[in-house]
Order: sequence, then C-alpha cells, then structure tokens
Amino acid sequence: MRAAVVTFPGSNCDRDLRVAMESVFGVPVRALWHGERDLPKLDLVALPGGFSYGDYLRAGAIAARSPIMAEIVRFARRGGLVLGICNGFQILTEAGLLPGALVRNRGLRFLCRTVDLEVTTTASPFTAAYGEVRHIRLPIAHHDGNYVIDQDGLARLEGEGQIAFRYRDNPNGSTAAIAGVLNRERNVLGLMPHPERAADPRLGNTDGVPLFRSLLEAVHGAGS
Repeated sequence: MRAAVVTFPGSNCDRDLRVAMESVFGVPVRALWHGERDLPKLDLVALPGGFSYGDYLRAGAIAARSPIMAEIVRFARRGGLVLGICNGFQILTEAGLLPGALVRNRGLRFLCRTVDLEVTTTASPFTAAYGEVRHIRLPIAHHDGNYVIDQDGLARLEGEGQIAFRYRDNPNGSTAAIAGVLNRERNVLGLMPHPERAADPRLGNTDGVPLFRSLLEAVHGAGS
C-alpha cells in the first residue's frame, strides 16, 4: 500500500490520520505538503480534517485551489483512491470531485460528539470490510457539516448507490441525513465523521478500522 496524507495550512488531523492508516496498512504513510506540484506513485491520497486556510471564504474553498489539488484531481480521474475526512470532504466538493456542498450546521453551532451511523453500502473500496456490520459509531467535530444537494442530485446519489454513510439521528441538518458520499466511479469518498478517531482500542472505539482495512484489501486485491 502506497498512501499519503496531505497537510494544508490549518490541517489538524493529518498526523492522527497517518497514525491510524499506518496501524492498519503496516507501512509508513507519506506526508505531503499542499504546495507540492507532483504526486509520487501512490495508491491512495487522503485529505484530513481541520480548518484549511482558517475556513475563510468557504470551508475548503481555498485549499481546493492549492497546487497539489490539480494533481489529486488528475489522480482521481485516472482511478486513484481519494479519501476526504471532515475538512477533506469539504475540499473534495469544492474541487468538483464530489457532488453537493457542505454549509453551516443547522443551529449554527460547532458539534463535537460521537454519533450513530448507518453504513449504507459496502459496494465500494472504502466500505467493503464492514460486511454485515451496518450500524457503527464515529466521532464528529465540525461547524460546516450540513451536506446539501438539490433534489435531482439526491435522486442520482440514491439511484447510483453513492451514499456511503447516513446519520441515524441527523445532528447537523444534512440532506437525507447524508454523512458520506462516493463519486459515481466509487474511487473517491468524502465523509464528515472521523474514522481515524475510532481506530484504536485505547480510544474505546474501533469502528473506523474497517474503512482502512477495506482500502488495504482493495489495493492488495487489485495487485493480485
């Protein structure tokens, strides 16, 4: 597995994400700076949570125009795996790799707690390892986590099976309680909850581990 995590000015979950990925992948995960203009040979690029560029303008909007994002867009369009968590999800929507947008939470308050989720599909390289486990718990920590999309877009997501995770008790007002979505090709995932914060027994929760295991198995399977 050749994986990397991108750091933007204001990222604060990049190290946590690398540690979680390395614990599952069993190999070092590369750290990439947002100003780099070339991607090394990779299987997976991950965009972490945080407040890139202080969330000025719109959450993720400035980061989506960082030099490395042009390469990540090309990487995704060639079929490379791209994961965006929290602020990373916002960046992916702003970069046009995922449909919809993330806006202020209903109630206009920052939310930081563990939530109940439904794994809506296991037909993806990000969720296959969940198998029959469809109800999980992951932490959230966001102010702009309210996922919005128009009715035509929602119908496409539903029809193509692109909704990966749903909140069981919608905390932020997201359309159709959506917590995570896939692109049509299923090689890009964005989600607001933090699987890297639920990837170690010492944290009291390992419900995020199958997401990383799914990626490992997908890459190993593709290489076999």
